[in-house]
Amino acid sequence: MKKIKLFCLPYAGGSANIYSKWNESLEEHIELCPIELAGRGSRIGERHYTSLNEVVNDIFNHISEDILSHDYAIFGHSLGAFLTYELIQKIISEGLPSPIHSFFSGRTPPGVKRRKKLFSTMNSLEFENAILDLGGTPPDFFKYPELKRIFIPLLRSDFALSETIVERKDITLLNNSVSVLIGEEEGITLENAVKWDEYTSKECTVHSIKGGHFFLLHEQEAVIKIINESLIKKNLEVVA
Repeated sequence: MKKIKLFCLPYAGGSANIYSKWNESLEEHIELCPIELAGRGSRIGERHYTSLNEVVNDIFNHISEDILSHDYAIFGHSLGAFLTYELIQKIISEGLPSPIHSFFSGRTPPGVKRRKKLFSTMNSLEFENAILDLGGTPPDFFKYPELKRIFIPLLRSDFALSETIVERKDITLLNNSVSVLIGEEEGITLENAVKWDEYTSKECTVHSIKGGHFFLLHEQEAVIKIINESLIKKNLEVVA
């Protein structure tokens, strides 16, 4: 089968490392390409992003050469799903080849109103409790001052990015098929999830997975099964 690069974007506070074990289960023709954002992992010494344009341009510059010469797909969870959508808008505006498929995980589409109180406006105690309620952070994490000193500013920066409102007069439809992944217990309704269909001119499929917002971590095999099946299908279409 023809090789497909799979670029993966992390959730708020996450690094490229969250995708490190996916190679064990991805089909051989899928090349895993986790994207490391500034301020974490191998780029921990770099300052946090200050705007949505800054992070989107950074990712775009990182992948622009590859997408000219390879079929590719993009996967993003939560903040990563938001960045995936904005990144594809950037790719379209630059006249570069669109992905053959995109995966929006743990995120409603841009037009759906999100939570009433924004993470980025919470005081310290509210913020820490809200982060713990999401389920991706160990309960004892905030007992360590050094970890808090490094991690809290990064999280606040990421949530500020995630909560950025992008005003567009019209929807520029994606020219690729879409898979939407939501956790059964994370609070995203099926009614809102299927609204991703309004953002693409191609097929949109919604998958409901056991668990809360961080089903990505706890139901890894179910997520990868969806990726494998989606990209095998796209590969067969390309060959045909």
